[in-house]
Amino acid sequence: MNRMSEQHLVDIDGSVLEGGGQILRMALCFSVLTKTPVRISNIRQGRKKPGLAAQHLAGVELMRDICAGRVHKATLGSTEIEFYPGHIGEGRFVGHIQTAGSIALLLQAALPVALFSSGPVTLDLRGGTNTDLAPQVDFLTEIFRPNMERFGASFDFDLIRRGYFPKGGGQCVVEVRPVQSLRPIVLVEMGRVNRVFGWSFVAGVLPLKIAHEMSSGAKSILGQMSGHRAADIEVYKESVDMAPEGNCSGIIVGCETSTGVILGGSALGEARKKSFHSGEEAAREIQSAVLAGACVDRHVQDMMIVLMALADGKSRIRAEPLTMHTRTAIYVTELMTKAKFNTIEENGLNVIIECDGIGLRNVNLPNATRLQ
Repeated sequence: MNRMSEQHLVDIDGSVLEGGGQILRMALCFSVLTKTPVRISNIRQGRKKPGLAAQHLAGVELMRDICAGRVHKATLGSTEIEFYPGHIGEGRFVGHIQTAGSIALLLQAALPVALFSSGPVTLDLRGGTNTDLAPQVDFLTEIFRPNMERFGASFDFDLIRRGYFPKGGGQCVVEVRPVQSLRPIVLVEMGRVNRVFGWSFVAGVLPLKIAHEMSSGAKSILGQMSGHRAADIEVYKESVDMAPEGNCSGIIVGCETSTGVILGGSALGEARKKSFHSGEEAAREIQSAVLAGACVDRHVQDMMIVLMALADGKSRIRAEPLTMHTRTAIYVTELMTKAKFNTIEENGLNVIIECDGIGLRNVNLPNATRLQ
């Protein structure tokens, strides 16, 4: 193995801006894609309990395995690691969080790397599927994935088992086909709302009435946006086979517009919050984007930054004012790549995010093609 010397390490301060796990995930992603060794210090310094939690450690180990790299000092609680990337391989890789840590965040980090692999990649991810402070896996498949497909890349997703706080135990298998490159996108016209859809669920001993209340809360907001069209929200209780342990309730809602824009919102039920209010909360995330004339919601906003940076050309996306996660994503991206971002404020309601992408080519796979 080619041992990269220590002096070539790029130093990343994990305490800046968002100050959480996002800096770690993005730094590792770009480290692998650009073959740049990194030293990440002050990891999660902005959190009450700094350092690597189980979820972050599983992410580091997954990225190491995908590229046959080396990592130093990666243990629970570590506030500094050194990561030396290798060659992005193909095959099956397991990311096993021993807690209810988010599977969705593991997938977010690994997806761009898997797209530039030397062959098909299977990600076997285990942990929490519907957890607080992270996207629900359903949000990634139903809202993020169609937005990702604009760049000419996608993934197949098989949900084996749900995992909830505090035990986790969920499992998803994700199949990723590599691409030669990503195409730039222009997404600036929101259009009008054509369709509103969603899913409201309960699991464990929680009564179905909770899911109905969340659905009603969401519809009270979404009905104002879709005119005469009723929101199509499926209400259901997870089977014991799919959710063998734990209690959980949640809702994922989305809307599609006349220009093909897909916006989403989500919420988990909370013991100290009325279920109706949780439904309203999810719907207001869509309402906020629609009122701003945005073409991505505030959660997808930061997920697009990596894809824009890697794309072969200039991308433009109309969004709500930048979130802290998006500012952090742009900061890490510009630190580790030659991608350049520009933000144009429009009427105080929305912004145009522009990016001259680096046009990364998949040298590992000469015959890879974009999705049509």
